[in-house]
Amino acid sequence: MNGSLTSTDYFDLFKRSKIISSFFNHSQIQPSSLDLSLSEECYQIKCSFLSPKSTVRHKLKNLVVKKINLNKKFTFELNKTYIVKLNESLNLENNIFGHCNPKSSTGRLDIFCRTIVDYTDEYEKIPQNYKGDIFLEITCRSFRVKLQKGDKLNQLRLIFNKKKFLSDEELVKYHKRSKLFYNNIKNNFKFNNGVKISVNLKSSSKAVAFCAKKNLKEIDFSRIKFHKTLDYWKPIFSNKGTLLIETNKFYILRSKEKVRIPPNLAGEMIPYDTGIGDFRAHYAGFFDPGFGDPNGSYAVLEVKTNEVPFLLEDNQTIARIKYEKLNKKSNIVYGKNIKSNYQNQGLKLSKHFK
Repeated sequence: MNGSLTSTDYFDLFKRSKIISSFFNHSQIQPSSLDLSLSEECYQIKCSFLSPKSTVRHKLKNLVVKKINLNKKFTFELNKTYIVKLNESLNLENNIFGHCNPKSSTGRLDIFCRTIVDYTDEYEKIPQNYKGDIFLEITCRSFRVKLQKGDKLNQLRLIFNKKKFLSDEELVKYHKRSKLFYNNIKNNFKFNNGVKISVNLKSSSKAVAFCAKKNLKEIDFSRIKFHKTLDYWKPIFSNKGTLLIETNKFYILRSKEKVRIPPNLAGEMIPYDTGIGDFRAHYAGFFDPGFGDPNGSYAVLEVKTNEVPFLLEDNQTIARIKYEKLNKKSNIVYGKNIKSNYQNQGLKLSKHFK
């Protein structure tokens, strides 16, 4: 059936060598996505690039500053750009195409990463019936991060034939039948080119946001619940329900609504929406089926503006989530059964912090 593939499809593609990896582990397969992993092959490069007229390897030859071996941990320095070949390669057929995006933990560390493949003029795009290697461009923008072979920074989402988003009319009907989000406002103004998500800046004794500190401390990507929060983050408390987003600073906030993704749908948060404001609201932005099921979970927002300072108010619209149909109901759902890190989350930093 048309639509995004689910976990059983990914198992089948591995079995039939349509996805190829000598490093494959079953834990990489998520309800409707596949975690991709770094190989040992890494290069620091002069600049970012795409490769619309050649293979990535061919274009890379003239851009390498130095080669790095990720069999050992290596510290990715601030604002330097690297490219890493991923362990997975593709041998797609039958009108299957796809997209990639950073994983939640990657986005929450302000690691800017984008997927590049051969003969393609767009980042994060996997062309129909693509056959070849996959590379990941990585730039750390708030923290120095120690990475090595096997670390998983991004994920792959494959679609058969056609991507199918629910229209606003379909979203309204679905929401009446089976809630897609929870809040205290009983009307349908939330549906406008997807579900509109607002920011929580309500006064309380707890922090309403975190802002990344400028320091030279490393983060070891493999160390979970290890790093001290206050070494890396400044908690921000409500100032009469407003927050000034300063240029080139990185903020973690949360939504006012609790979001729910049913087992037959996936969600995608739009990273930029100039009608809402000139800032980026999310780096990862993908919600697997089962996220927040059954009672909803807050969406965490990774906010940054590079242009002008921006004043946010409590309950102001900050992002949109589009819901897409899967080709079938997923038999694996996001949650504790597959050791998901962010189910039932509040204002939550990445899994690396205590």
